[in-house]
Amino acid sequence: MLCPIDCCATSILFIYTYYNIHSFQILCGLGEKTVPGYDVAGVVVKVGSQVKNFKEGDEVYGDINEKALFPKKVGSLAEYTAAEERVLSLKPKNLSFVEAASAGGVGTQVIQLAKHVFDASRIAATSSTGKLDLLKSLATDLPIDYTKVKYEELPEKFDVVYDAVGEADRALKAVKEGGQVVTIVRPPHPSATFFILTSTGTILEKLRPYLESGKVKPVIDPKGLFPFSQAFEAFFYLDTQRATGKVVIYPIP
Repeated sequence: MLCPIDCCATSILFIYTYYNIHSFQILCGLGEKTVPGYDVAGVVVKVGSQVKNFKEGDEVYGDINEKALFPKKVGSLAEYTAAEERVLSLKPKNLSFVEAASAGGVGTQVIQLAKHVFDASRIAATSSTGKLDLLKSLATDLPIDYTKVKYEELPEKFDVVYDAVGEADRALKAVKEGGQVVTIVRPPHPSATFFILTSTGTILEKLRPYLESGKVKPVIDPKGLFPFSQAFEAFFYLDTQRATGKVVIYPIP
């Protein structure tokens, strides 16, 4: 049930620069001759015989790697790629291809969902000094400059701590008794429930009303738009850790 896609835009992930692309591909058992890329926005050019929800010409988006730790041999940084029907969703009508490809920014999305969808009463978030304005623009109640303040040492503790950088030990110190910590790296103690990120079109469909209403918006770095011919420069820029939002490669010829 595959959908070949004409890729119009793709955003890139920090994990590629953390390991470097070559090491990451080897780590995942893909070998050297692979095409990177997770997130994509594009146009369906053909559908498999058992595809039911999409047709040729549909504008779609999604993370084509259903299991985060098991990426495809041919990712989204290509003129064409293919994805299973179940990982895709119709692109929100109000978003451009670039915006749709950028809709997977974890930290910025978590803040917006907590604030505007789940009505969290108070949200704290950490960033470097240069990114505090972004946190304020997302209506963060307590923006914390992690270069000056250790958030786990604050007297205020939190019901839920979402750790997107793998510092579970610090997150555990910041949570209230009986609270919850979600982290990308499982701590040795206490015991934790392990799960692998699964990307599905069903989840994206649940997000659609919030994206189309403007309650949740993709955040793109002002300097983060790169043409396909400058793909390497895009990865180098992401590696500087100066990006404020998603880094996107488009248009893909």
